[in-house]
Amino acid sequence: MTRIDTEVLVVGSGAGGAVTAATLAAAGRTVTVLEEGPWVDPDALEPFSLDEMRLKYRHRGLSAALGAPTIAFAEGRCVGGSTEINSGLFPRLPDELAEEWRLNYAIDEFTPATLARYADGIEAQLTVSTLPSAPPVSSALLERGATKLGWRSVEFRRVFRYEGGRATKQTMARTFIPRAVRSGARVIPDCRVAKLLRDGDRLVGARAKRSTPDGDEPVDIRAEHVFVCGGAVQTPALLLRSGIRARIGVGLKLHPMIKIAARFPFELDHGDVPMHRITEFAPYIEIGGSASRKGQVAMALADSGAEYSEAMTDWSHVAVYYAAIREGIGRVRVVPGLRAPIVTYNLTDADMSRLARGLVRLGEALLAAGATELYPSVGGADVVRRPEDLVSWWDAVTRTRTNLMTVHLASTVRMGENRACTAADSFGRIRGFTNLRVNDASLLPDAPGVNPQSAIMTIAARNCDEFLAS
Repeated sequence: MTRIDTEVLVVGSGAGGAVTAATLAAAGRTVTVLEEGPWVDPDALEPFSLDEMRLKYRHRGLSAALGAPTIAFAEGRCVGGSTEINSGLFPRLPDELAEEWRLNYAIDEFTPATLARYADGIEAQLTVSTLPSAPPVSSALLERGATKLGWRSVEFRRVFRYEGGRATKQTMARTFIPRAVRSGARVIPDCRVAKLLRDGDRLVGARAKRSTPDGDEPVDIRAEHVFVCGGAVQTPALLLRSGIRARIGVGLKLHPMIKIAARFPFELDHGDVPMHRITEFAPYIEIGGSASRKGQVAMALADSGAEYSEAMTDWSHVAVYYAAIREGIGRVRVVPGLRAPIVTYNLTDADMSRLARGLVRLGEALLAAGATELYPSVGGADVVRRPEDLVSWWDAVTRTRTNLMTVHLASTVRMGENRACTAADSFGRIRGFTNLRVNDASLLPDAPGVNPQSAIMTIAARNCDEFLAS
C-alpha cells in the first residue's frame, strides 16, 4: 500500500479541480490531485474520434440517465476531465441567471459584478476569443438561417489559441494542470477514490486504488482539507459512498438535447463543432451544432429510424444540429455492489412539448439555411424537406420515440444559504464538515442554458479565494 500525506487533496482534474489545484498550489499549499482516468497527451488523439471516446470518455461515451425517455450523456474520464472532450465554447454565466440564483438560493458574494471579476481573471489565464477569420460553413449556416427568419444569433467565444493558422483548444491538461504541477502540485492519474475517511466532523483522508500494469495498488491518503471535484455525477456518488447524504445527489439538472441530421446540397466541414448559436428562444431553448464526424452523422441518422442509406453515402453533405432545453430534474444514487452510480431523470409533458417546439424551430432554421432533408432524432418521424411538413413533428415527439442526449450536467450538490434546498454553503463547504468542500458543476443550482465551463471555473476560483482567506 502507498501512503500519501498532503495538505490539500483534490479529487478530480476537470474544470473545477484544475482551477482548485492550480490556485491553491500557487498560494503555497501542498496539493495532491487524484484522477480516476489516464493522462492522455492532448495532441495524441483526433478530436471526437472513436479512439478519443475509448480513452477519454467514461464508459466509452455510453452513459445514460434512466427515464422516459432515457437521456444519453457523456463524461470525460481523463486528466483534464470533460474539458478534454468538449467543444471549448466559453460563454459566461448570464447576469440575469446569476442574480436569479443569488436570490433563490441565498448565495453570498454572487453578484454579476463579483462573478465578472473572477471571469476576467480566468479568461486572462486562458485564450478566449471568437474566430480570427470567417466561420466554417456548418457554423455560418446557423447564422444564415437565423438571419433569414429574423431571429437573434451569436458566435460564442471559445478557449482556443490561434497561431500560425492552427487552432489549439486550451484544455485543462494544457493550461491549469501544468501550472499546478509547476507550483508543486502532484497529479496521480489512474487513481479511483473509493471512499472518503471521516473522523467526526472532519475528513482525515481517502481510500483509493491506482491502476498499474501489475494490477490495482491500494493508496491511503491523509489530508488536512479535501476538495471533491469529480463532476455532477461522480462527486455525489463519492459523497454518498462515504456516508454523506444530506441533500446530496438530488436536484440533478441538465440540458436535454434533441437532434437533426441535416443534409445540404453542398459539402460541409466536419472537423469542429459550430460556434454559432441561435439565441432567439434563450434561455429556455438553445439551438446549436454538434460534432459531425462520420460516426456522429451515422448515429444521428440512425436515431431517426428512417431509411438513410442515401444520406449516409452522401455524409459529407450532412451535419448534426440540436435544440436543447433546461427543464426536467433527476437524481444520482449509489447501490451497494455496483461500481457505477445510477442516474435517473424525469421530464414532464410540458418539457416534452418544449422539446418538440425546439425541434420544429431548429428545422425551420435549417431549411431557411438551405437544407434539403432533415432527419430528426425521433424514431419513425417524417424526414422533412419543406417547411410546411414540420407540423408532423409536433405529435411525433413522444416518450417512447424520442432519442435525447446531453453533455452538460449540474446541480447535485447545490450551493447557497437556503438550507431547504442546498447541500453546501455559498462557497462549496459541505454542511456538517469543517474541511470538506465541493468545487465543480455540482454546485450550480440549476442548468445554466449554455456550456457551463466558464461558470464552473469562475465559481471555483471564487471559492478558492474564500478558502485561502479563511
